[in-house]
Amino acid sequence: MADTVLIHPNRDKAESKGTKAGVILLLLASAGLILVVTLGGWSQLQGAQVVSFAYVIVYVGMAFFVSRWNRGVLPVAAALAILIAVVAAVAGPAWFDRDKAGFDDPALEPSILGLLTLILIPVQLLLIVFALRGFQQQWNVEIEVSRDEAERYRRGDREPGQIQPA
Repeated sequence: MADTVLIHPNRDKAESKGTKAGVILLLLASAGLILVVTLGGWSQLQGAQVVSFAYVIVYVGMAFFVSRWNRGVLPVAAALAILIAVVAAVAGPAWFDRDKAGFDDPALEPSILGLLTLILIPVQLLLIVFALRGFQQQWNVEIEVSRDEAERYRRGDREPGQIQPA
């Protein structure tokens, strides 16, 4: 009996690769925006810096796992994106309210921090859409085939639907 090999046909599709790249980009963009708002508004965050840094670390970690085709973190990314979008919707206008005389100025202008916070909302909504789309693409599907069949598939001689399971 020939050696058997596992292949992942759903990972080879251009749509899956694009979704994966989109999720990674959105996770890293979210982490970057959160980090800039945290550092720029450090003096005004009243102890929330630790939570912000935790989100940055979690988002970067999820981007790493998505880069390794782990689809299990995608629903978690969507759930955290909902939470961040709600927090950003509440916090954004508060930064604009601080852009008046008599308030202590943070490192960045409050209007810039407000804009960056509001930009987080559509980024999080896109992250939700991309993460859920990636989850639907079933990156985890494996097909067990013979080594010869896997080589023909990798060369492009056969489509995933034409592969005969071992």
